[in-house]
Amino acid sequence: MLEISNIDTYYGKAQALWDVSLSVDEGEIVALVGSNGAGKTTLLKTLSGVLRPASGTVTFLGQRIDGLAPHSIVEMGISHIPEGRRLFTQMSVGENLEMGAYVHAAWKRREETLDQVHEIFPVLKERQGQLASTLSGGEQQMVAMGRGLMSRPRLCLFDEPSYGLAPMLVTEIFRVIQDLRNQGMTVLLVEQNVRQSLEIADRACVLENGRIALAGECEALLEEELVKKAYLGL
Repeated sequence: MLEISNIDTYYGKAQALWDVSLSVDEGEIVALVGSNGAGKTTLLKTLSGVLRPASGTVTFLGQRIDGLAPHSIVEMGISHIPEGRRLFTQMSVGENLEMGAYVHAAWKRREETLDQVHEIFPVLKERQGQLASTLSGGEQQMVAMGRGLMSRPRLCLFDEPSYGLAPMLVTEIFRVIQDLRNQGMTVLLVEQNVRQSLEIADRACVLENGRIALAGECEALLEEELVKKAYLGL
């Protein structure tokens, strides 16, 4: 579904990604793990069009998308749920969710999609008239995820969905991501929670200093010495 080939990305003159290549097959979860500053968020921003790569290609469903505007990439079926939630805090929960449905095809089915989001996150139906700024951290993360689903994507890019959440909520967020995959969603998951990411993903890549250091099946990566020492504390 997604093919990333030899991507280099810069912030001004500072290079953040070097020759990054990976693929995501339809219907799987691929985890992208690594420490702060490794380039994980930069890669997602490159995929969603917020940043443009200096070189390399990104192909989605057989079409080149590197260089497209972010709204065009959303219309093609990619949704980016950003780090830090980025909600419209002075808008209601319902209004935040509606903002995710401004893709033309999604707008026509927004009521149907909203029912699906409420089924996944029942608390959002109860809170639909409440300002987003008044929600707990976990509820805000649910709104961010729900907003991303409102565009009816084929591929979801999740950036640190467990960040700052209590352990019980972290478990719930990971369960939802698994459920989405089981319902046919394809997921590229960026996370610092390495163990839980590798437990739910099909494959994973370890990003270090802007480069892919390791890649493979999750079971095998859990046995790699680099992963054990650097990320699992073993």
